[in-house]
Amino acid sequence: MARASRMSVLKRKRESEKAEKAARKREERAVEKDLGVKKEPHSGEATQDDLEAYGMVQPASDEDEESEG
Repeated sequence: MARASRMSVLKRKRESEKAEKAARKREERAVEKDLGVKKEPHSGEATQDDLEAYGMVQPASDEDEESEG
């Protein structure tokens, strides 16, 4: 019996977290609408800055210095 009670508590917790997340998103959209700020659509492609942050490529300034000298 205790297990069923524990499961229902966890279910209520998940549901409340989901509801809170939805409320935050609604609030963010309302603020964006009020301020007239639109999110930029994400293209799905990594920018040069993204690649440098992940260490996939060397920063462009380092490459320029090596090729000049």
